[in-house]
Amino acid sequence: MEIDPQVLEKLKGENTEFKRLFEEHITLKNKVEELNRLKYLTSEQELEKKNYQKEKLKTKDRLEQILSQYQATLH
Repeated sequence: MEIDPQVLEKLKGENTEFKRLFEEHITLKNKVEELNRLKYLTSEQELEKKNYQKEKLKTKDRLEQILSQYQATLH
């Protein structure tokens, strides 16, 4: 989904939940990428990676829900 950068910045400035979730999503993305860079993962690291991915997806879904609600108020 392509998001207008101006809308994104406006939402981050106006909606504290959106800002918090956006930052959390970036943190989770970085953690997954960090684990992906490892050549081999232990079973604990695999589980950790899967948990990060699940949380990242939940966060993304909520971000999209907030964005959709916001865009609906614009029309």
